[in-house]
Amino acid sequence: MTGKNLTHLNERGEAHMVDVDAKEETVRTAVAEGFVSMLPETLELIKKGDAKKGDVLGTARIAGIMAAKRTHELIPLCHPLALSQVIVEFEPSDDPAGIRVTAFVKVSGKTGVEMEALTAVSVACLTIYDMVKAVDRGMAFSNVRLLEKSGGRSGYFKAEP
Repeated sequence: MTGKNLTHLNERGEAHMVDVDAKEETVRTAVAEGFVSMLPETLELIKKGDAKKGDVLGTARIAGIMAAKRTHELIPLCHPLALSQVIVEFEPSDDPAGIRVTAFVKVSGKTGVEMEALTAVSVACLTIYDMVKAVDRGMAFSNVRLLEKSGGRSGYFKAEP
C-alpha cells in the first residue's frame, strides 16, 4: 500500500497524525466486542462474585471505560476525544465457557471512535484475566473486533456475523 491508501502516512511514507480540522463535526458511535475463554470453574467463580481480588466484572467495566477515555495516550496517532458516552457490558457464556465483552462509545466530533471501543474491550478483557489469573492462567482472548460504526464521511459499517 502507498501513502495514498493509508491516511496516517504522508507522501514520503512517514507516520503522522491526520489533520481533521476540515472534517465536519458529527455524532459518531462504535461498538466492539471480544471474548475471554476460561475454565467453567473460573466462570462460576466470577458469576458468584467469589474472586479473591473482588468484583471482577465491576472492575473490568471501570477499566474499560477508563481505557476508552485514554486511548489517545495508548495508541500512537489517535486524537484525544471528549467522549460523551462509554458503555462496557458482559455476557457470560457456558458453552464455550467465557465472557463476551462489548463496548459502545459515542462522541460528537471530527473523528471516529472505533479505536476507543476496541481499546475498551481489550483492557476489559485484560482486567478480567488479571482479576482471576491466580486460578486460571490458561484464559485466552479472541475475536476482538469492530462490530459497527456510524457517523463521519465513511458512514455506517456493520461487521458480518
